Amino acid sequence: MTHPTWDPAQYLRHAGHRARPFADLLAAVPALPAEREPSAGPPRIADLGCGPGNVTVRLTERWPTAHVTGYDNSPDMLDRAHTEHEGPTAGGGRLDFAHADARTWAPREPYDLIVSNAVFQWVPGHADRFADWVAALRPGGTFAFQVPDNIDAPLHALMRELAATPRWKGRLAEVLRHTDSVHTPGTYLDRLARLGCATDVWQTTYFHVLAGEDPVLDWVKGTGLRPALTALADDPEARDAFVTEYRDRLREAYPSAPYGTVLPFRRLFAVAVKGA
Repeated sequence: MTHPTWDPAQYLRHAGHRARPFADLLAAVPALPAEREPSAGPPRIADLGCGPGNVTVRLTERWPTAHVTGYDNSPDMLDRAHTEHEGPTAGGGRLDFAHADARTWAPREPYDLIVSNAVFQWVPGHADRFADWVAALRPGGTFAFQVPDNIDAPLHALMRELAATPRWKGRLAEVLRHTDSVHTPGTYLDRLARLGCATDVWQTTYFHVLAGEDPVLDWVKGTGLRPALTALADDPEARDAFVTEYRDRLREAYPSAPYGTVLPFRRLFAVAVKGA
């Protein structure tokens, strides 16, 4: 899989739908150690793979006094986050952003909460990093994440199918996410429970009603299609041809209705609380 180039503006075109799973994840996070022991000081929170920072802000709303740092490896995403969201927060906390790669990020201080939103599907071997991240939590701290769990949905299956055709397989067959990019719920539960965490894992399928022309294509241009767009960036004619073929297949798989186009989207959630 190639490392995609990200487009913050495209990603944010469906910001409302994309933010809802993060809100649902945060609703399941219990009180942090700093909340239970005020003498410990304000909460320290990391958002791993923060993107443009639009949902990282929600952490400062839930924990107004916290020092929150969003980490990402995309310069374009970080530029947007720095410009629009960085600085002191209304509750007396602080929000900042820094470059880091989830494949290698090693916490240098204890955290009350490490959270990640729709990132680990891009990180091969991410479950092998859990031990280091849990070790960095304060006793009673939480590691929480959600990931898309729909790699077999038409959205992705049609993309891989097209990329494997004779016209495209030489350039695209190996750049897209594979079916093993996300583990089963039971695998995550086992990994985290063995690290001494009280762990809750669940799945939710959202039925997003999207508006506009070819809205499913517009959605995936901000996420799953990024590796293909990146691989074809030096050949605009080929890029446009691939997108057109993919668009036609999506139209059949996701027909429009008078009220919009329905995109079923399953996500996997995990909330792991370190033993006190």
